[in-house]
Amino acid sequence: MKLPLNQILKGDCVESLNSLPEKSIDLIFADPPYNLQLKNELHRPNMSKVDAVNDHWDQFVSFETYDEFTRSWLGACKRVLKPTGTIWVIGSYHNIFRVGTIMQDLGFWTLNDVVWVKTNPMPNFRGVRFTNAHETMIWASSGKGAKYTFNYQAMKGLNEEKQMRSDWWLISLATGSERVKDKNGEKAHSTQKPEALLYRVILSSSNPGDVILDPFFGSGTTGAVAKRLHRNWIGLEREEKYIKVAQKRINEIQLEPFDAQVLNVKSKPAPRVAFSTLVENGFLAAGQKLFFSRDRSRSATIKPDARVRTADGFEGSIHQAGSHYMNGAPCNGWEHWYLQEKHGLICLNDIRRKFGLENGLFEELSS
Repeated sequence: MKLPLNQILKGDCVESLNSLPEKSIDLIFADPPYNLQLKNELHRPNMSKVDAVNDHWDQFVSFETYDEFTRSWLGACKRVLKPTGTIWVIGSYHNIFRVGTIMQDLGFWTLNDVVWVKTNPMPNFRGVRFTNAHETMIWASSGKGAKYTFNYQAMKGLNEEKQMRSDWWLISLATGSERVKDKNGEKAHSTQKPEALLYRVILSSSNPGDVILDPFFGSGTTGAVAKRLHRNWIGLEREEKYIKVAQKRINEIQLEPFDAQVLNVKSKPAPRVAFSTLVENGFLAAGQKLFFSRDRSRSATIKPDARVRTADGFEGSIHQAGSHYMNGAPCNGWEHWYLQEKHGLICLNDIRRKFGLENGLFEELSS
């Protein structure tokens, strides 16, 4: 069966998923109903009504009903996801823990939980709880040990060349000009997600030409961002009013011409520079002292054979010595060991990069 690329399929998401070929989707982003359990209208202190999420699609008679619904659509997603694909599911405290349990039960392997910290959250008008200022995304692969796409260097590029963390700040709610409106000028969808959020999700875990699927397409944010990033997309949506809004929104995007060199964010494989190479070439010297994570109470001395000996007598590679100080946890020694130089502490990774630059290697060196 040929995939219905760059189309919105109308109907129940499980039925639509079951109509697609097995193992055909590279990335799934799911923004399911949160089961907010809102029974009454919400009002601000001045008694004005809060435009909250009370749509019929977010109404479930019990937790058991919601769990059955969740297991059904996640199981259908598991069937269509490629072995190398990943899935992102976003939710709030109302549902994300139930969703996470079901994902694990179905065999998905959790890679991260990512917290989207909202810069402009809805206040708690009654003052009886903390303001809900974040939502949680679960990022999972198809199973334990599965290979998957993660554009690590692209995420560093979005984060001033530092590792991207799992708490995502400075991404506002979809408001102002970004908010999609209906023909009456009202917001077209009550839970529209900001494009900046989907930009980071899609850029981090897919490549140009990949197929991105959203089983709860809504106002079409996933499709809009996928199109801008030259990915194919498939949207599943049962509400005709949302389909019309999303299709119009995506049709209006003027796409820049595809340039593989520009849009490829995968780093070229760099030659490995061993710790021993730096010792042999005089960039490091036997007898020099290294400090772990800038902590001068945890040190190691470089040995002539390029191993290091910690202050408490452990000997091994920079990675093994770092793991020793981290009680056995995996450690990238290049990023955690520092050398004292005239102007302060310098990371081993920076010394390795200096060696690479002076010897005509790639500018960005791999770990």
